[in-house]
Amino acid sequence: MRGSGFREHMREGHHRGGRHRGMEGAPQRGAKTFRRGKAISFLEMLHVKRATIKQQLEQPEFQSIQQILVGELKAIDLVIQEFCQLFDIQENETSLQEEDNAHETNE
Repeated sequence: MRGSGFREHMREGHHRGGRHRGMEGAPQRGAKTFRRGKAISFLEMLHVKRATIKQQLEQPEFQSIQQILVGELKAIDLVIQEFCQLFDIQENETSLQEEDNAHETNE
């Protein structure tokens, strides 16, 4: 029969990688900064797409699909807002967002 030491060992999450399966009380370890960097990089890509759509709105050759572009702009704004909220990203954490906001206030 197994001793209480084994049960204690199991409870602490050391058996079969329990710590990596989200066990309660286990400290968060790993590439938290790397994941955050990837999230910010993806957010910057979304801002580039938003800037492209906004630029297309101002060009006369896209006049025929202006309503579609407005819808896409609203949709990407919603995605950006939800993404920032999900990953707890503040406005000042992305360089492109600051440039975009500065550009919009100058117009």
